[in-house]
Amino acid sequence: MAVQTATAEDLVEEVFLFGRALRNILGGADTSGLPPALLGVLHVLATVGQCRQMELASNLCVSQSSLSRQIADLVDAGFVERHADPEDGRVSLVRLSDSGTELLRANRERRAERLRTLLGEWSEEEAHEAVTSLRRLKHTFMTPPVRRAVSDAVSQNQGRTHL
Repeated sequence: MAVQTATAEDLVEEVFLFGRALRNILGGADTSGLPPALLGVLHVLATVGQCRQMELASNLCVSQSSLSRQIADLVDAGFVERHADPEDGRVSLVRLSDSGTELLRANRERRAERLRTLLGEWSEEEAHEAVTSLRRLKHTFMTPPVRRAVSDAVSQNQGRTHL
């Protein structure tokens, strides 16, 4: 049986509020001084590894121009390295620097400790169930047809505010 409209609406609301709560709770664990958007770029870059900026922009669901400014800031701070793609010199490849890798390692440790404290009354099984559910939801959202539909909707609704 398909998910009911009311359930989908509830899920949208809960995912939105969960994201906001997570940013508020774990944002306090960040001592790097970097804005959350730049930390997000570093986290995604750590996941995908060295890549073209266009690929990274797609993974982040941001425009190339917005990402270019963020990458420039991260290069200036020494957290990202950028160089020409040997296959196409017009294109840049980006990757985490050693400093960027260390910043993320320390950031992850602080966030994990903060979350572990917050989940003090949870069992390991409950935490694993939450991870499984979140991974399934993320996988659903990251499936190519869904990402294309979201990207198309974002393009069509530029400038409008939602939620």
